[in-house]
Amino acid sequence: MTSQYITVVYFFYGLAFYSMGLLVTIEGGRSSDPRLRRALPPLAGFGLIHGIHEWLDMFSLSGVSFGNTVIFDGVRLAILSFSFLSLAAFGSYLLATTPAAQRLVMLVPLTLEAVWVFGLVYFRGQYSPTEIWSVADVWTRYTLAIPASILTAIGLVVQQRAFRRAGLIRFGQDALLAAVAFGWYGLVGQIFPSASPLPPSNVVNSQLFQEWFGFPVQLFRAFVALAASVFVIRFLRAFQVEIDRQIASLQAGRLQEAEEREKLRSELFKRVVSAQESERQRIARELHDETGQALTAIGMGLRGLSSSVQASRKEQAVQGLRQLEILTTHSLDELQRLISDLRPSHLDDLGLPSALRWYASDIEGRASLNVRVEIRGVERDISPSIKTAVFRIVQEALTNVVKHAGAKETHITVQYGDEGLSVRVQDDGQGFDTQASGSGKRMSWGLKNIEERTVLLGGKFKLYSRPGEGTIIDVSVPYAQESVEV
Repeated sequence: MTSQYITVVYFFYGLAFYSMGLLVTIEGGRSSDPRLRRALPPLAGFGLIHGIHEWLDMFSLSGVSFGNTVIFDGVRLAILSFSFLSLAAFGSYLLATTPAAQRLVMLVPLTLEAVWVFGLVYFRGQYSPTEIWSVADVWTRYTLAIPASILTAIGLVVQQRAFRRAGLIRFGQDALLAAVAFGWYGLVGQIFPSASPLPPSNVVNSQLFQEWFGFPVQLFRAFVALAASVFVIRFLRAFQVEIDRQIASLQAGRLQEAEEREKLRSELFKRVVSAQESERQRIARELHDETGQALTAIGMGLRGLSSSVQASRKEQAVQGLRQLEILTTHSLDELQRLISDLRPSHLDDLGLPSALRWYASDIEGRASLNVRVEIRGVERDISPSIKTAVFRIVQEALTNVVKHAGAKETHITVQYGDEGLSVRVQDDGQGFDTQASGSGKRMSWGLKNIEERTVLLGGKFKLYSRPGEGTIIDVSVPYAQESVEV
């Protein structure tokens, strides 16, 4: 075997590990597994540093002079030991699957380093200066390289199981093959070091390997290094697959959210249309029942008055006119009430507090209910959408109180805050079971209307009620919001 042949072997040996270290440095931070993400930087350090070590051996065999050989041998030994300590840290991190183990993980490489240093100190007094460097190289491989490779192989088996649990079967196979490569690298590649006085390297060494297998142990190391690097680089692609899965999951989540929003928008549109139709039916019914009947009575009264005038019955005619006047006044009052319910002029002319006080007074006049309105804070100029929504919410709440609560007192509190407006409607009525109200029983439609108006304004709706203890409705809406027709 020529020196040129060995130089080529060392070049590709170093290139395999250096390329692995470089790619792990680039891709290592993309893993979503914290344990693997912490383990990969030591592996990158091993690949980069060990590759440099093999290239130093290559230059040394090529006849390149590095000046003081003692300093060169010391630097080379330090690089070799640090690379294997990094590999031991990688395997230890992979094996640290519990929080307790993760806290103690660095004790493994530190223990190996302590044993290695103790041995070097001991051997310094046992061997001559010409023998100590070969002994130190062998001792480094026995105490650092072999344990680090075994730790890495076992750790990669653990990682293979993690890949399988995540559904990444192919990358689990790559991790397993990388474990086999590192196992062979440690158990075979490092058990045959250069010949030295340190047993058993004085017998089991690179010369024995050459005799048994017919090729140098450096070639075997280069081969398993290349295999380990290839399989490590292949399972690094799992990170991209993982990212693609996360992107696909995120896209699916956004699509589902969009579908849910579209569903909610469709449901809201149906409810708006239903509410509009219900309001139209109510107005038509009240116009038919109140105003229509009153106008019919006025028409009939006018025909009767015409007959009385023709028959010269003046007293009956005057009495009929008075009745028609009363009926007309009543019809106008009913018509005005309908108009006020549709859009009270107080809301546009005098603002929200005045509109609420007017409506509370109107409710007191129509029902046996005492309504008190309290305004807190400094009144602000709020948007028409908020003003209308809050008035409708109070209107809906008072309607529910009149129809269902059997209350005597209702307290309305409006609070102008720094960021938004809050409204509380509290009554002393009979209350109800809030769970039952959500399952389609009484008051559920009114409560849903209040909640939907609040949500449209980006606000929050809360309901407190228990049978026999009255009801509290709390609504808060921010001042800053998009213009929404509510």
